[in-house]
Amino acid sequence: MESQRTYFGRALMELGRRNPSVVVVGADTTESLKSIEFGKAFPDRFFQLGIAEPNMISVAAGLAAAGKIPFATTYSVFGSAHTYNIIRQNVAYTNLNVKVFCSHAGLTVGPDGATHQINEDLGLMRGIPRMTVLVPADGPETGKCVAAAAAMKGPVYCRFSRTNVPTITSMEDEFVIGKARVLRDGSDIALIGCGLMVARCLEAAEALKRAGIKARVINLSTVKPLDVATIDRAARETGGIVTAEEHTVVHGIGGAIATAIAANHPVPMAYIGVQDVFGESGEADELLHKYGLTTENIVDAAHGVMKRRARSE
Repeated sequence: MESQRTYFGRALMELGRRNPSVVVVGADTTESLKSIEFGKAFPDRFFQLGIAEPNMISVAAGLAAAGKIPFATTYSVFGSAHTYNIIRQNVAYTNLNVKVFCSHAGLTVGPDGATHQINEDLGLMRGIPRMTVLVPADGPETGKCVAAAAAMKGPVYCRFSRTNVPTITSMEDEFVIGKARVLRDGSDIALIGCGLMVARCLEAAEALKRAGIKARVINLSTVKPLDVATIDRAARETGGIVTAEEHTVVHGIGGAIATAIAANHPVPMAYIGVQDVFGESGEADELLHKYGLTTENIVDAAHGVMKRRARSE
């Protein structure tokens, strides 16, 4: 169990040493996000704007227009919902090279409650033209997202968790924006997850193995652009898909995947995620359990998809 924020802060520091064009813009949460270490090392490239997130995005847009590579960093609820129109108009519409990296996404913000638990941000950001959307599965992949985002041109939104998450990748693993990664092969069902739910998909695959079911596990760390080829192959070769996300099912990765495969090879699907409800205050693990984001729910959904597939054959 490791902190994605720690990997984020470390990756920013490494990137800052290599590339003098990288700057960081914060909104009074830089200590929590670990981006404060960048500020200590490069004070002339660090801009702390206080609790003024729309202004943070506008300043980042100005820096990008001046040729810099700005990382705008805050909590996901403020970095996506509170700033939505500013990102749309000042960053994406003008196609500026701004990287919005946000922690404290989803239910696992925990005791801060529903006002801080943004479960809609992927849908918001995915709907903006030109926006690349990343959801790293763990700490090492969070670090890789930083480097990959800086290397590409154009706006990027990346969200990760406040809580510590299982480490399931390594710094040696390949990471390419736009490419999903098959972590475990299988021919009976496909489990496609993003963020901390990828680890739960791996646990579910192990449980299904004990029942004689071979589950393919796919880490969808790039939500946009979607790796349609890998998803379509999974649909064709397994005949059923379960998606898992710490996000609303209304317009999350489940809906994106369903749309992608409907055109070519529709198969039975099930969606593990937050239903059309707000969260509440509580510990991270308690909230994941209450809202059905568990290994057991993924296993049950896989059995349900396979039964529906069998009835249609």
